[in-house]
Amino acid sequence: MTIQEKYEEAKRVYRELGVDTDAALETLKHVPISMHCWQGDDVMGFEGATELTGGIQATGDYPGRARTPEELMMDIDQALRLIPGKHRLNLHASYAIFEDGKKADRNALKPEHFKKWVEFAKARGLGLDFNPTFFSHPLASPFTLSSPDENIRRFWIDHGKACLRIAEYFAGELGGQSLVNIWIPDGYKDIPADRLGPRARFKDSLDQILSIGYDKSKVLVAIESKVFGIGMESYTVGSHEFCMNYAAKNGILCLLDNGHYHPTEMVSDKISSMLLFNEKLALHVTRPVRWDSDHVVIFDDELKEIAKEIVRNGALDRVIIGLDYFDASINRVSAWVLGMRNMQKALLYALLTPDKQLAKLQNEGNYTELLVRQEELKFYPFADVWNYFCQCNGVPAGDAWFKEIRKYEQEVLALRK
Repeated sequence: MTIQEKYEEAKRVYRELGVDTDAALETLKHVPISMHCWQGDDVMGFEGATELTGGIQATGDYPGRARTPEELMMDIDQALRLIPGKHRLNLHASYAIFEDGKKADRNALKPEHFKKWVEFAKARGLGLDFNPTFFSHPLASPFTLSSPDENIRRFWIDHGKACLRIAEYFAGELGGQSLVNIWIPDGYKDIPADRLGPRARFKDSLDQILSIGYDKSKVLVAIESKVFGIGMESYTVGSHEFCMNYAAKNGILCLLDNGHYHPTEMVSDKISSMLLFNEKLALHVTRPVRWDSDHVVIFDDELKEIAKEIVRNGALDRVIIGLDYFDASINRVSAWVLGMRNMQKALLYALLTPDKQLAKLQNEGNYTELLVRQEELKFYPFADVWNYFCQCNGVPAGDAWFKEIRKYEQEVLALRK
């Protein structure tokens, strides 16, 4: 059977459940996912850094890492050719492109340093999101926005302000909005003597950054928490409680990274509560393996539950979805494609779920039938709907995309020495 024929049969099967597959595909086509640029070069950026700090690690030495803006853009293009739909690109401040050798430190970054990225995004119909880079810098150890050294803290406050102006530039040039996500790696390896002081300084720093009068209709600011990190196992300044309360009080977004919590905490379980009290929510989707290891996103249970919570609560226009992982042990372009397609698969899986029927069973207390129905849904012809979606969007279905990756590796990546 052809992909079209298999889809028509799947369409019939899902129709019996009351699910409109055509409507699901039309909805999915318009859901943008923010693809993180840092997967392509192991989070190194273009400032000349030779190592990562801030508890960040990219393990592996697979050949073909992007070393220049041109190589990174080339790799991003290759990935986007294999991913259905139109999406967004997520940049870190450390990916500024300096022309004519005129470098600027992070506290002095300007929109002009990201002009090439805007040109790149505009030519491809991409939106741009942004992240201040509070790591891998001489002044980033051991503290940034919570530093007791006022000169260091001032440097990073100015960096945060610069990033808001850059995001405003992105939104103005590309239309729509730009998300700015603030995460700091500040914390202590052992039990601190003062937990309040660093958080008070962090709060004051954020207040100063947000005071610059940016266009809130164009720039969405988010703050991201973390439970622990390498070198800050006992205490992180930006805990979940701090970030959630600061976001609520100051009218900004809370960003949940599903690798930034205790292994028994599920971000999927947090989404409904956050949506009850916030107009919008931001996500960084990753795959932690025992800790915040940022493995490539796979089509696992938690990914599916995250997508279900977004879809069943009618929040596709309220939840900003971005990916955040970096694996240097496998083909980096392949990692992008795999993660992005898996996020889309999870959203499609959720869109093909008869939520009202299942909720009715739950409300009636019919838990036996609910469990049976949920399990049987796992064997519905979801893959045939996905393959049709790929075909309609002009990208390879199934695993056929990997042939393109192999060819690109042989012709491009293998030549990088």
